[in-house]
Amino acid sequence: MSRQRPFRAILFDLDGTLTDPFTGVARSVNYALAQIGHPPLSDAELRGWIGPPLHASFEQLLGDPAMADQAVAHYRQRYWEIGMFENTVFPGIPELLRDLQAAGMRLFVATSKIRPPTERILAHFGLQAYFEAIAAVDPDDRNGNKALVIATLLPRLGSDRAWTVMVGDTTYDIAGARAHRMPCIAVTYGYGEYRDLYLAAPLALARSVAELRELVS
Repeated sequence: MSRQRPFRAILFDLDGTLTDPFTGVARSVNYALAQIGHPPLSDAELRGWIGPPLHASFEQLLGDPAMADQAVAHYRQRYWEIGMFENTVFPGIPELLRDLQAAGMRLFVATSKIRPPTERILAHFGLQAYFEAIAAVDPDDRNGNKALVIATLLPRLGSDRAWTVMVGDTTYDIAGARAHRMPCIAVTYGYGEYRDLYLAAPLALARSVAELRELVS
């Protein structure tokens, strides 16, 4: 007798979960900072920029919403032209998505990234066809709140909402899912700090794509 699958639908974060965007994000952040005369950040500092809403990160660093607006505009200029493709798919992700789709799992993307680059990245890497729908952020949205992103998918999930899990690499994913009483599997191969993820008490922690496969298959 085959084992019953634990879920019917999966919401995947993008950055740090499906793809490793560090190079493009890091270079685009430092490009934006250079345009406004701010010193560059180190790689260690830049790791924390993957996951949180972009405007919030700039505003926290710069302490000025108007200056953060300027930085975001400079960031997007470089990121949309170059940065989004300075990116790699985590090994094993295409095969996992293929197998889940073939088994009848409903797959979605739920990201705090804005929609145009999200769609271009998924198409560039041949991943878009695996997803039933993409929930992302409008270009003029400063917030990028993960709970609000997830909320846009709930009507589409219908009765499968009770059998849905969020998969992401930061505490923002855990909190966003929890706001809708949805479980979250946190992957530790991305950009969230292990201790923070552990203390946020997700349903499970996956140290690799192989471990993630075991948890959702």
